[in-house]
Amino acid sequence: MGMTNRFMDQALAEARQAAERGEVPIGAVLVHEGKVVARAGNRTREDRDVTAHAEILVIREAAEVLGNERLNEADLYVTLEPCTMCAAAISFARLRRLYYGAEDPKGGGVDSGVRFYAQSTCHHAPEVYSGIGGQEASEILKDFFAARR
Repeated sequence: MGMTNRFMDQALAEARQAAERGEVPIGAVLVHEGKVVARAGNRTREDRDVTAHAEILVIREAAEVLGNERLNEADLYVTLEPCTMCAAAISFARLRRLYYGAEDPKGGGVDSGVRFYAQSTCHHAPEVYSGIGGQEASEILKDFFAARR
């Protein structure tokens, strides 16, 4: 799983940069044909946009770079289990695989909460792999929130 870790490491770096900007530290990279085509950390505060989660930002950027809103050959690496909004966007973009780090029992929408991909209304579900870099992703989030208390 060497390649997986290489991409997740880049997502973790994006999460750390987001923390430095005062954003909730979640990072994502979108990979197409073995190459990173988009990378981002959360920018909800900076952009004053509740939809500016790392996953949405990389989906938007990759669609532009690749000239297609359907990203069926692409894989997403994100440090935290996507929320319901992002789980839906991943489905609509037809992403092939989703790799995420830490589980999010409170806000996740993939293996927690609504379990979006298990619903009959979900027309495309990516292959999901969890726990990659999860420990590190959890620590980045814990440190961020501890520093804000």
